[in-house]
Amino acid sequence: MISLTLQDEDFPELFRVADATSLNGQRLYLLGTRIRLSFAVLAATLAVFSFQVGDKWDVAGLGVALAFLATLLVEIWLLVSRPERDWYDGRAFAESIKTLAWRYSVAATPFPNSEPSSLADQHFAAEIRKLVTEAPSDSIVVVSPVHITNKMSELRRAALEIRREAYLKGRIENQLKWYSDKSRFNVRMARRWRVALIAIEGLGIILAILKAGQTISIDAPGIAAAVLGAGSAWFAVRQYESLGRAYAFAANDLSTVYARLQHIIDENIWAQEVADAEEAISREHTMWRASRGAS
Repeated sequence: MISLTLQDEDFPELFRVADATSLNGQRLYLLGTRIRLSFAVLAATLAVFSFQVGDKWDVAGLGVALAFLATLLVEIWLLVSRPERDWYDGRAFAESIKTLAWRYSVAATPFPNSEPSSLADQHFAAEIRKLVTEAPSDSIVVVSPVHITNKMSELRRAALEIRREAYLKGRIENQLKWYSDKSRFNVRMARRWRVALIAIEGLGIILAILKAGQTISIDAPGIAAAVLGAGSAWFAVRQYESLGRAYAFAANDLSTVYARLQHIIDENIWAQEVADAEEAISREHTMWRASRGAS
């Protein structure tokens, strides 16, 4: 049996544009957040020291001011450029393009096999136009005409068993592995960050006792508090625990979907079951966006 499946390069170009927009937005948002938190810790660290130059200026104090200025500038940049919007909107748009491409390619609702090819092509184009119309104009820029790729058309013309194998391997198994891997990664990172934060809290207690007993004179507990605050903020931004649970749930859901799809031999049932599977994948992404505070 001929094996066909879709890779990223087999989707319309608009998918890759949206995907690149999302990845760049994510990179900039996380980078800006790391820089902002790092400068906040630096400001707290410099604040415990004093380096007097002449009779007037404290170099450490100027360093604190510069660190706060850098934090302010990064915060303003994040507020104005809003890279997290590109991250969320780009990902939503890319996933919407991908689900439409898969539905069309394997003849699922709303593009069933009973629909003539010319009509299915027009229907697909109409759905894409609707997405483009609703897309944020300043986040996603259409750089080329949206068209059905040769691989998508080839797969759509194939027999049901070939489309079924392609969908199970290229879509369901791919997503199942992605969610499983991400779940394990996030659970592991959540555990590591919890241990790290507990260690910082323990260190803060020790430093506070030493400060109270005048064993140390500098405000080391204040530095520990700043590091703890920055670490907690980063932990909240990454949402390791909630994502670990959500991805595990999605993987379990997809394993059930796989079992339901693998023996379907009726075109009508296939069209609806794939549509339900795509709804399940879209539902998980909608939950992800909601957890990020995106509308």
